[in-house]
Amino acid sequence: MSDTANSKKTIVLTGASRGIGHATVKRFSSAGWRVITCSRHAFSEHCPWEAGPEDHVQIDLGDPEGRSEGIREIKKRLGGGPLNALVNNAGVSPKGENGERLNTQNTTEEDWKHVFEVNFFAPILLARGLHDELAIARGAIVNVTSIAGGRVHPFAGSAYATSKAALASLTREMAADFGPDGIRVNAIAPGEIDTSILSPGTEDLIEDIPMRRLGKPEEVAKTIYYLCTEMSDYVTGAEIHVNGGQHV
Repeated sequence: MSDTANSKKTIVLTGASRGIGHATVKRFSSAGWRVITCSRHAFSEHCPWEAGPEDHVQIDLGDPEGRSEGIREIKKRLGGGPLNALVNNAGVSPKGENGERLNTQNTTEEDWKHVFEVNFFAPILLARGLHDELAIARGAIVNVTSIAGGRVHPFAGSAYATSKAALASLTREMAADFGPDGIRVNAIAPGEIDTSILSPGTEDLIEDIPMRRLGKPEEVAKTIYYLCTEMSDYVTGAEIHVNGGQHV
């Protein structure tokens, strides 16, 4: 399908306001896609993106009731038409009062539950809720996991790390379940990406990265784009590491 006015491809993207999400919006928009963004905040009137107000859905991914209402609104915006891609990029990682990492001993039960609502339950429930639209397009789902899902990370907390490990496993399960309907499901696991939300001390990790630099949000966005297009038509159930070799 070509990116023309009559056959414009559509992506639903969570966590679009900054970092990887913002770069992903720009990557897909530049290729002519319609980008429907989702966040718990209303669209900012100061954002220069022209299609923003029309294609932004306010949805609290951590609230089951609000999440269900948000899915209904997305389906309404799609109008029964095809959805070519769903990118589950939104994620939360709570910190201590002084910005310190929260571990298995000091993370509250409330924080554990909230992290899993956003990082784990939202991706599968969005995918299930938008299944029919994805099936029409024989579309793609990309779950954004993390290098923290496979190792103890100096900054990412235990709740975040375990939720991302669970999301990686969920990706494989989804690939098996959604595959017969023509829907591909993959994951990307970013490492240290140079965004405004980097933790102090991240620069110290560069010496452990074979490529000796932080990643760029645009580099992650390009990998997401690859997984959502015909270039990866026979790729499903995969988790691609986008970390400059940090995982080796």
